[in-house]
Amino acid sequence: MLSHKSNSMSQVYLNGQFVPPGQAKVSVFDRGFIFGDGVYEVIPVFGGRMFRLPHHLSRLEASLAAIRLRNPHSTKEWKSILSQLLDGHANADQSIYLQITRGVAPRDHAFPTNVTPTVFAYAQPLNYSPAAQLAEGVAAVTAEDIRWQRCDIKAIALLANALLRQQAIEQQAAEAILIREGVVTEGAASNIFFVKDDRLVTPPKGPFILPGITRDLVVEIARANGIICDEQPIKTEMLRSADELWLTSSTKEILPITRLDGKPVGRGKPGAMHAKLFALYKEYKQAFIRGEVD
Repeated sequence: MLSHKSNSMSQVYLNGQFVPPGQAKVSVFDRGFIFGDGVYEVIPVFGGRMFRLPHHLSRLEASLAAIRLRNPHSTKEWKSILSQLLDGHANADQSIYLQITRGVAPRDHAFPTNVTPTVFAYAQPLNYSPAAQLAEGVAAVTAEDIRWQRCDIKAIALLANALLRQQAIEQQAAEAILIREGVVTEGAASNIFFVKDDRLVTPPKGPFILPGITRDLVVEIARANGIICDEQPIKTEMLRSADELWLTSSTKEILPITRLDGKPVGRGKPGAMHAKLFALYKEYKQAFIRGEVD
């Protein structure tokens, strides 16, 4: 039975209750802690509305199915839980994090039976990219994709991603563009877009790429506005000839990459295509806030 107590930003959701963060306790034998056995979602909230919630819940369902874990809540229940996390912040831009693990069981690699999943969620203010990053772009580096074979699962086991992002940080870059057998997969925590001659290209979906919600929206917006946008492999050497490169994610939105491996991308500053797409994206977001699109 869910608690219906109204809560503020000082509360989190854990296994049916809204509690202060300091009171939220999870067993050290939880398989999320022991094995990284779980999945997660990050849902942006604009003007008090959860952005493309059906898409996020669909991806959550796909991740759960991939690790053979039953979804602990219906769509209606998820909406109730997540809406309560936003109580008292009706017009604020937020970011919701939710995580589901297989639950608490004696340590054994085999899946336990008759175990209740651990469900955790919280909301926090959405931190937008600084204006300087939008105006000047960010640096990125290329790195070998050392992750596993099922990157399409939004799994909580993110050590490889963290190592790759740290590799970028140590080179004064914001992101690592990952390369597998000479082909771009994605960023350590983002999807990648390539621009050449007024044409967008992003890697196709598959087991090595997380199907990004913002990625899909950019493709949708581009095609709806007559901009050529192909989903096809991007070879490493193509990056060197790009007019523009972007990274996309739910929290970073559409961020231009203007330096790659220490060299300028295109003219070394955000390009006209980024300005056009980002303006269209902002129009879509405002229409969403007004309730004109879902």
